[in-house]
Amino acid sequence: MAQWVDSLQTRRKKLDPYKELILSWLRHHPDMSSAQVEDWLKEKYKKLEVGESTVRDYVRRLRDKYKIVKESSPRDYEAIPDSPMGEQIQVDFGHTKQRTHDNKEIKLNFIAFVLSNSRYKYKEWLDRPFTTQDVIQAHENAFHWFNRIPGELVYDQDNLIVVSENGGDLILTKEFQQYKETRNLTLRVCRKADPESKGRIENVVGFIKHNFAKHRVFRNIDSWNEQGWEWLKGVLSGRLFP
Repeated sequence: MAQWVDSLQTRRKKLDPYKELILSWLRHHPDMSSAQVEDWLKEKYKKLEVGESTVRDYVRRLRDKYKIVKESSPRDYEAIPDSPMGEQIQVDFGHTKQRTHDNKEIKLNFIAFVLSNSRYKYKEWLDRPFTTQDVIQAHENAFHWFNRIPGELVYDQDNLIVVSENGGDLILTKEFQQYKETRNLTLRVCRKADPESKGRIENVVGFIKHNFAKHRVFRNIDSWNEQGWEWLKGVLSGRLFP
């Protein structure tokens, strides 16, 4: 019996061939989550088939054995009930600061879309501020990605979309007003007094920052977007998003 227990403890683990690589990630990024380790492994090794719990247990064992304490910062987001599937898209912006391949820092901006009551997400990045035309083109790309135009789009009060709030009426920028009319879109803009009305997209913005962008090295905007779309299509197709 004792020999059998010993054999279990010393048995080669499925992720042992990647041990040194995973250790290098954890040592360089002590706050790295097991979910991000799984993402990076599957990006690097396309044919690797491994479950979330296997990665989580393996990372925990490595942290325990090599005394790599996880640094964490809690993130809380308010969620709201979903609309019927496919009837609403929530839209928001985010930004991150990334290290470049030559160890400089660059600010990147992104727009994120989430389709209600589904796993479907879309995002685009720029290495400069978005213009209204960029936002409009991103909408067209998102509609193509989702293969639909929703019954309603929900936004924050971003100045690329909204000029001002006048007695409860939201005034759109000229370009976005024209786009709304051309596409016959139904829009709802979250007011500053209503921060909980876009909880699902807040979750996705945070997820993109912490699971895709965090610790990733930037080379150029085209490859960054390609990595992002690959991440959405491949690595995360089997995992439940926030």
